[in-house]
Amino acid sequence: LQVDLWQPSSPLHIAEGTVADVRVPQNTSRSLLPYLQQANIQYTILISDLQQAIENQTGGRSHRNRRSLSGYNYEVYHSLEEIEDWMHYLNRTYSDLVHMFSVGKSYEGRPLYVLKLGKRSRPYKKAVWIDCGIHAREWIGPAFCQWFVKEALETYQTDPDMRKMLTQLYFYIMPVFNVDGYHFSWTNDRFWRKTRSKNTRFHCHGVDANRNWKVKWCDEGASFHPCDDTYCGPFPESEPEVKAVAHFLRKHRKQIKAYLSFHAYAQMLLYPYSYKYATIPNFNCVESAAYNAVNALQSAYGVRYRYGPASSTLYVSSGSSMDWAYKNGIPYAFAFELRDTGHFGFLLPETLIKPTCTETMLAVKNITLHLLKKC
Repeated sequence: LQVDLWQPSSPLHIAEGTVADVRVPQNTSRSLLPYLQQANIQYTILISDLQQAIENQTGGRSHRNRRSLSGYNYEVYHSLEEIEDWMHYLNRTYSDLVHMFSVGKSYEGRPLYVLKLGKRSRPYKKAVWIDCGIHAREWIGPAFCQWFVKEALETYQTDPDMRKMLTQLYFYIMPVFNVDGYHFSWTNDRFWRKTRSKNTRFHCHGVDANRNWKVKWCDEGASFHPCDDTYCGPFPESEPEVKAVAHFLRKHRKQIKAYLSFHAYAQMLLYPYSYKYATIPNFNCVESAAYNAVNALQSAYGVRYRYGPASSTLYVSSGSSMDWAYKNGIPYAFAFELRDTGHFGFLLPETLIKPTCTETMLAVKNITLHLLKKC
């Protein structure tokens, strides 16, 4: 039976008494359900017609006025082309606060764009790195990155906290890390996760860009097999996207004090380590930042996020960007797993973009202000 595992990301993490979310083709479900009943495994059908759910999300696109950027709609999902047009527009329109640049090129030759956000108030400023969309199908990530930029630009004049953040810090924001994969999830396979690099021997595409970092590379929670969703790649930083970002972070490691990566889904705020069960040296600072961030997030709609070290809170995984950032001297490294907990999974409806981004914004501001206070 061929199934697409949504949660957890690897079969190794499936254990008795845990919940797994799987996507099955229509013809497979006819044989799978009797099998589950026979094995006495409880199941719930969360989305009975996935095709319909996908079409609800991306259908009827051309009719909406999505081109004019002054009326840019932050409550819908945007294709890579639209996101890049939006970045160019902001770069032209808000030149005092926004500077757009590229850190390199993807496997398929697309530029890897980053927005540098902040007041050019002094030559040296601490910085926060934010990336979204390492995994292609997690569309709520890029939606949040865009939302963050919108909020920063809209509230800079009126919100003293935002003013303080943009005056005292720079934000490096990468709305779509895995550009090839994200594009592919719009054009070919909505549930594509990996990059799009070619593997000659296995005719499988892509590497898990969150298992490709040089930190306990290809150990527990990553796979050596090129066709697996958690394939670690032929060697660390084999993916041009990972290599480019790692190079940028290494170059700016003295300046960057926080690394925030946005994923979906699980409703969690995770910090290192991901690759082992151990306590980080600055645990108290990071733990209190996470605790306060989760409380701030909950204050919006009552959504409670679990928080803690990634290994014990979610599962062990090696070669992740968060562990790498931490190991390379960035003291605050976090990975957000945004909404939901599986009811919609990767197909979070567009009506939930606003509440998800609103609450996440509170958490990010909280972490950033914590950073400025100095633990």
